[in-house]
Amino acid sequence: MQKKLRAAIIGSGNIGTDLMIKILRHGQRIDMGAMVGIDPNSEGLARASRLGVATTPEGVEGLARMPEFEDIDLVFDATSAGAHVNNDRLLRALKPSIRMIDLTPAAIGPYCVPVVNGSEHLDAVNVNMVTCGGQATIPMVAAVARVAAVHYAEIVASIASKSAGPGTRANIDEFTETTSLAIERVGGARKGKAIIVLNPAEPPLIMRDTVYTLSDLADEAAIEASVATMVGAVQEYVPGYRLKQKVQFDQVDGLNVPGIGRFSGLKTSIFLEVEGAAHYLPAYAGNLDIMTSAALRTAEHMARQMLGNPRVPA
Repeated sequence: MQKKLRAAIIGSGNIGTDLMIKILRHGQRIDMGAMVGIDPNSEGLARASRLGVATTPEGVEGLARMPEFEDIDLVFDATSAGAHVNNDRLLRALKPSIRMIDLTPAAIGPYCVPVVNGSEHLDAVNVNMVTCGGQATIPMVAAVARVAAVHYAEIVASIASKSAGPGTRANIDEFTETTSLAIERVGGARKGKAIIVLNPAEPPLIMRDTVYTLSDLADEAAIEASVATMVGAVQEYVPGYRLKQKVQFDQVDGLNVPGIGRFSGLKTSIFLEVEGAAHYLPAYAGNLDIMTSAALRTAEHMARQMLGNPRVPA
């Protein structure tokens, strides 16, 4: 029986390189098969080559021509939303059953946040990892939603400007739209809103996230306990994920909420910090680290099912 799935990464920039290193160091049922880029002089391709990984600078078309492509079971796409549409179409025509884990906001496949719905889409041929802000905050919305009905959830993701590469900057609109929808579809909120802030501070600050929910009145201690349990679950694959301060509660009456109307109930405020593991990216780039970590965790979930091995962590 095959013991590991062979993976290719499309995108040899910071995210793709960090993901490659995570797979090589920590992959339990995932192994590197190829690194794909479009710049023959990229540091990511050079590093992959030094680590013994097959490479191509000719994009997804080059991957399709590689002899290694025959053994590729799974593809991580760390490019951009627009590029992913083309990559999925081309690879699907060649291998209809190939699995794709999308680290862009393209959202061709279902949204996936490992600790919330990681077991629901194991058979999907394309899953979307939402966004860095979504991976950090949707678990908190879901933690509140499993205690009380959440009518509105708003998240603000603040990341260091230096950790926002060309792909992130090109996809700001997709970031807000995709994250907002995922807050609803995965987090369980009736209405979601997402905001991203690129912080130019020097030295760069690590990722900070604020989550506001408006829910029915509920036991505040139960919400705190649910949040703490969810934080612990995320920390299993993102150790630098933590609460910045104690969860705050306010009862509101007659608050006018866009898309909801007048609301009375409980406002919960959750403040988070995400420090990266610094496998390749700097520690302040927790926004990128949580994406690559969530993508690898999702791939391990798929591999556990595909290979029939129950020992991969849930």
